Amino acid sequence: MTANAQPHITDQSQKSSPWVHICQVDDLVPDSGVAALVLGQQIALFFLSETQQVYAIANQDPASGASVMARGILGDLNGETVVAAPLYKHHFSLKTGRCLENEDWQVRVWPARIVDGQVEIEWV
Repeated sequence: MTANAQPHITDQSQKSSPWVHICQVDDLVPDSGVAALVLGQQIALFFLSETQQVYAIANQDPASGASVMARGILGDLNGETVVAAPLYKHHFSLKTGRCLENEDWQVRVWPARIVDGQVEIEWV
């Protein structure tokens, strides 16, 4: 999968586990975001190469309504790992989804993990 390709998961009905396989970790761009369509929801996946951690948040920016969060810039503000939304540069925590500049805004987050080189999110 290239940086422009998007994983596409459509059916969770056959699974007994809440964890949904999204892609291989090698499909992700280190220290950047990739968009995926998972069960009808646009997800932004971020892979931090230094910690080997993956994060999953909603791809829609609450400020603009555009599905662009995967194109945001990763950073750290006061010890919190964040993504700066590309249009208005609001910072969202990758752990909680809260906006650091506007307490009324939040993006959904999903627990994410890497198992045997596979990226999974917990779909609950």
